[in-house]
Amino acid sequence: MSLIDGKLRDELVRAYAAPERHYHNLTHIEAMLGLKSSYENALSDPQTVEAAIWFHDAIYDTRRHDNEEKSAELAASRLTGLLSPDRIALVAGMIRATAGHHVPDGLDDTQRRDCALFLDMDLAILGSASDLFATYEDAVRREYGWVPDALWREGRRKVLQGFLDRPAIYASPQFRASHEAAARANLTRSLERLHERPARP
Repeated sequence: MSLIDGKLRDELVRAYAAPERHYHNLTHIEAMLGLKSSYENALSDPQTVEAAIWFHDAIYDTRRHDNEEKSAELAASRLTGLLSPDRIALVAGMIRATAGHHVPDGLDDTQRRDCALFLDMDLAILGSASDLFATYEDAVRREYGWVPDALWREGRRKVLQGFLDRPAIYASPQFRASHEAAARANLTRSLERLHERPARP
C-alpha cells in the first residue's frame, strides 16, 4: 500500500487540482510517480522518494519565494507518525533541494543517489520531446500570467541559461544518459526564442 493514501492523498489531490496550476498539478505528480516506478530498482528508499514527490509542490504560489520551504514544512507535519524522524528529515531536505535542483550536502551515498534521481525526475520534462516541452513552457507561462512579458522573458532567460551553464543539468548518470542531450537542445531553442524581438501587437 502506498504511504500517501486515504485522507492525506485526498488533501494533496485537492491542492494539485487548484485552477491556477497549469503545469505543477496532478499530471506532473503522476508523471514523476511513473518515473519512480521505472527507476524503482535504482532507489534505496522508494517510499521516501514517493513522499517527496507527493509533497514537493504541495504549496505552490508563483507570487511567493518560499514554496519549497512551506512544502517541506507541510510534509514534516503530515508525515509525522507515518515515517521515522530521520526519513521525514530526508523527505524535507529533498523538497528544499528542488529550489535550486542541487543535491544537498550531508547525505550518505545511497541518500545522494535517491535525491539525485528524485531531482532529475522533477526536471525530466526539460529533456522530453520538443512538443511536450513546448506544452510545458506554455503551461508555466500561464502560471505566471500576472508577470509582464518583458519581465517574464528576462527572468526566464536567467533560469534557462542557469541550467545550460551547468556542467550537467541532471544529477544522476541515468538521466544524463537519457535526457541531457534533449534538455540542452530544448533549452537552447527556448533561449533563442526569448532573445528574439517580440512581435508588435
